[in-house]
Amino acid sequence: MFESVVHFLRSLYDPEGLKQLIAWGGPTLVCAIIFVETGLFVGFFLPGDSLLVTAGIFAGQQVIPLTWVLLPGILCAIVGDQLGYWIGRSAGPALYRREDSFFFRRSHLQRAHDFYTKYGGRAVILARFVPIVRTFCPPVAGAAQMPYSTYLTYDIFGGFFWVGSMILGGYFAGAKIPNIGKYLHYVIAVVIILSVLPAVIGLLRARRSGSATVGVAPREESD
Repeated sequence: MFESVVHFLRSLYDPEGLKQLIAWGGPTLVCAIIFVETGLFVGFFLPGDSLLVTAGIFAGQQVIPLTWVLLPGILCAIVGDQLGYWIGRSAGPALYRREDSFFFRRSHLQRAHDFYTKYGGRAVILARFVPIVRTFCPPVAGAAQMPYSTYLTYDIFGGFFWVGSMILGGYFAGAKIPNIGKYLHYVIAVVIILSVLPAVIGLLRARRSGSATVGVAPREESD
């Protein structure tokens, strides 16, 4: 049992394994993974971006129907976020006092909190494109008592934009580029780099801002 779980997790990060998983589980597996990644803390490590792009490529190659993965994928991304929001809304500030575990890191929660504080309502949309943050942003919005109607509006737009851009990008690549399956390693590598890039830029900016703050000496008042 444990070996099967380990094999499954490894397959998620291996292009060939990912292809086999999607071929085996189809749209149901894709939607289940998207729901877990967006709705449950345990899903923060799941590769939603590369999964959606690969599913789109399969749809472009007519392996699976586009509508079977696009519409359910959008729905599961939105519903998953609603679960995360209400978990945060119910837990409130106690969420930040939860102890670290294998599936939960307060550092990830704090990162999502900082992201939410910086961008406000837009964070609900932008977080979709930032791994880990997209898992923890909904509970943060709920814990911050963001009005549900406002959250839902942003989240629906974000769900359509994230899932739609990833799957349709893969779809057109799969339909237009011959034998793209041979280059799937490179496609997924580009997707991962683009996904991580915002977090890297944010980290570099934070470090630069911290260095600038340290380098400024306190000003002495003149008599």
